Amino acid sequence: MTTFLDQLVAQGRHRPAAPAIVTPDTVVTYGELVARVDRLARVLVARGVGPEQVCAIAVDRGPEAVIAMAAALRAGAAFLTLDVELPGPRLATMIRSGQARCLVTTSALAGQLDLAFGGLRVHTDEPDPGAAVRLPPIATRSLAYVSHTSGSTGTPNAVLVEHRGLDNYLRCVVRDYDLGTETVVLQLAPLGYDASIRDTFAPLMAGSQLVLVARSALLRVDEFIATVRDFGVDTILSATPTFLTFGFGHDVPSLRLTVSSGESLRPFLTAGGRERLRGRLVNQYGPTEATMTSTRFVVPPDPDTTMDLVGTPIEGVTVYVLDDDLNPVPAGAVGQMWVGGIGVTRGYGGRPDLTAERFVPDPFNGPGNRMYRTGDLARLRGGVLEYLGRVDRQIKIRGYRVDPAEIEGALLNHPAVDGAAVTAATDDRGRVFLVAHVVGELAEVTDAALRAGLAATLPPYMLPRRFTRIARLPTTASGKVDHRALTAGP
Repeated sequence: MTTFLDQLVAQGRHRPAAPAIVTPDTVVTYGELVARVDRLARVLVARGVGPEQVCAIAVDRGPEAVIAMAAALRAGAAFLTLDVELPGPRLATMIRSGQARCLVTTSALAGQLDLAFGGLRVHTDEPDPGAAVRLPPIATRSLAYVSHTSGSTGTPNAVLVEHRGLDNYLRCVVRDYDLGTETVVLQLAPLGYDASIRDTFAPLMAGSQLVLVARSALLRVDEFIATVRDFGVDTILSATPTFLTFGFGHDVPSLRLTVSSGESLRPFLTAGGRERLRGRLVNQYGPTEATMTSTRFVVPPDPDTTMDLVGTPIEGVTVYVLDDDLNPVPAGAVGQMWVGGIGVTRGYGGRPDLTAERFVPDPFNGPGNRMYRTGDLARLRGGVLEYLGRVDRQIKIRGYRVDPAEIEGALLNHPAVDGAAVTAATDDRGRVFLVAHVVGELAEVTDAALRAGLAATLPPYMLPRRFTRIARLPTTASGKVDHRALTAGP
């Protein structure tokens, strides 16, 4: 079975002069990349790092971060990538919950990181201990990386991902998206989020060019478009619908492939975003707990009836739509999505209680297998999964259950609305009502006009009582809309 490491080493052997990582300042060839990965891997092994041990990677965005991630795997260990722009206490919490044994960083950053870490510290520029240090074989069930999800208590949960799930997913990405030696991929996702692993490892597995630029160059529309043009980018593997809505609102570079994930694609499609993407658009769905992605759907040029479809499972993955008793619901009926198969991870590090609650034996896939409860609602339409929102995002209004995403999509039909998010608030009598937060040229548009536009397609109980005008939707570090940051008084 082909693995990421096997393919990376093969690229270094057969195409040593081909560019692997390209930045505004440097080019790292595949030969150089593999040599630097192996050197750092030998350093880690010589320092006692090995299988089932987690290396926290605290390195600035760039080639050194990629090298450190791959070197941890090459040493037989697992990695936990940290975004060094996050506050020190947050990083310390992630290191602790991820049970990291060592911290890999650069000499330049070592004195700047304010981390109370008492474990092994390794600098990326430590001298090579030599070829006498042997790199271990990699077991498919060994730990590959740790990624964090937001916990309901505010404390991040560490998800433990094995090599078999990672390698299966990367093979699917390379095959399904036709990545190859002529492909140029722009890495968008922040370090510390699992999407950055896909963005980084899949192109390198395929022998593509990986473009890495500063995050600041990706947060302004003009700089983002200039980056795509200047580097000849033809593929983006990780873009949230929120990013697409703002990033592709003007002159759009010609991309062969754009992959969206992380949120409902409906608002982007409702705003006419599909027309501005001349290449293929793929909508991915999947939780961190099931190794990033479980399904994918190729969005057609005219997406009016397919706005919430997330497609069919990737190879090695099964997806079920079940009722509360874990029985399959009839086709067309709404249920909760559960994910089974090779992508299901070990669970949450240090949280056996939460792991037991969310990961249960899979009654459909043979003994010893587990499935993961996503907390997402879905139904099957002609054998294709339709995403219907989060159970925990649904709002109950006068006895009706409301999916905010449906209202957000309807708001974007208004020509003056560029962005929308819907939340719930409670008045002084304890009654729940809807608040619409809208972005756009709305100075001359009244609340009554917005409400009338919605009333043309939505029932009365789905009409917001209040509309607030904001300059832009707040986002989390991963680029999703930050609904918690949107507040409204009674």
